[in-house]
Amino acid sequence: MSSTRVILIRHGESQVAVDKIIGGFRTCNGLSDLGRRQATALGKRFAYENEQVPGTVSPTVFIASHFARAQETAQLIAHGIGNPALRTDPEFGEHDPGPLCDGMPYSDFLEKFGHRNWETDPYDETYPGGETVAAFQLRVGSALRRVVDAHPGETIVISCHAGVIDTCLRYALRAAPTGEFEVHTVNTSVTEIVHVRPGRWKLVRYNDTGHLLGIQ
Repeated sequence: MSSTRVILIRHGESQVAVDKIIGGFRTCNGLSDLGRRQATALGKRFAYENEQVPGTVSPTVFIASHFARAQETAQLIAHGIGNPALRTDPEFGEHDPGPLCDGMPYSDFLEKFGHRNWETDPYDETYPGGETVAAFQLRVGSALRRVVDAHPGETIVISCHAGVIDTCLRYALRAAPTGEFEVHTVNTSVTEIVHVRPGRWKLVRYNDTGHLLGIQ
């Protein structure tokens, strides 16, 4: 069985992050100006790498979550990876805060609900009315398994989110669902994992941000 490459790209800086708003899929309004520059730089990097060594990043499967920030990032890097057809897959969306909290300023959330238990109990309702960490991880892990099973031996590029990348790493490394370690995934960073065979993954790179040198 041939190995399957999975290249995970965190979206560029989002406008909701700049505005300090909880930006679920309902209220996400895409990238900030800096986020667009970050994604443009990544697209140029991929184009250069493919020019130097054809096929370096040439996906047979190109996926973005349904969040505007992931969609916009995918559109800005597409030229660098050969303009493959883009699929939208909501299962790779970020942790859903639910309709009550989606669009709420962080300051209002803290005032109403305080600091939530993110690290010790994956079944805790961290966002009132929203998705638990356990439900989120089951959704993302199942999506990763589904896509890899459907495309053995291929290269899959996914424009997604920090929480999604964290979940994929925990799945691949057989790590605890919460705690144990922290990862701080940078905007438009590149993370690559390879599915070698059933039950065996290889981490090739994490948080690769060489293209962001000089981007402000």
